[in-house]
Amino acid sequence: MPVSVHIADVGVAVAARALVRAPRPGSIPGLCHADVAIAKPLGGSSEGAAPQLRRVALVASWDDDADIDGFAHHRLGAALAGGWHARLQPTRLFGSWPGIPDDLPRNRSVPGDGSAVVLTLGRVRLPRLRRFLRTSARAERQAVVAPGFTWGTALARPPFVATCSLWESADALAEYAYGNGGGAHPDAIATDRAEPFHHRSAFVRFHPYRLEGALEGRNGLPLGAGLLC
Repeated sequence: MPVSVHIADVGVAVAARALVRAPRPGSIPGLCHADVAIAKPLGGSSEGAAPQLRRVALVASWDDDADIDGFAHHRLGAALAGGWHARLQPTRLFGSWPGIPDDLPRNRSVPGDGSAVVLTLGRVRLPRLRRFLRTSARAERQAVVAPGFTWGTALARPPFVATCSLWESADALAEYAYGNGGGAHPDAIATDRAEPFHHRSAFVRFHPYRLEGALEGRNGLPLGAGLLC
């Protein structure tokens, strides 16, 4: 079951319509699950990390690649066509999320060559939102300077919150996420386990088998960045 991520800078009306009318299974052929959000650069509460209200993201799972091809002819697919697009095969899962198979490996060390993409996905508990934002901001600031980090963005349409990040290798990702030297991400994991931030959450590692397009402006992603190594 492939997963796709589509991120594009669109007009205000298109962004508002996408956020209000997120596609549901059955509304698009082959769509199993979808979340729509606006983007925000990783890095906490600095000015450069303010939400990008015109940058819309769709995270979706599908029956097969032919259905992703067909999405290009849908109104939302056409609106997102000018941005960045990733097709992903899930390789490791912690937690659970609609549209992500539950039988994926759950151990931290999963064999794999080349680049990796990670999605962190959550339905945040609103009373825990402020604590979650503070904790995740520290982890984001550490991620953007971590060896092997290529690019990333936060995504939000509360209660849905997420991050999407590209890494040069699974080893670089694992060192950031679970490195023995400690850091903000292991601290965030410990804080969440003590008192969960989310009603439901998942940390999903993917093999990117198709990456296309680019993003300009703030938190830009050049054409070809993150291509399979």
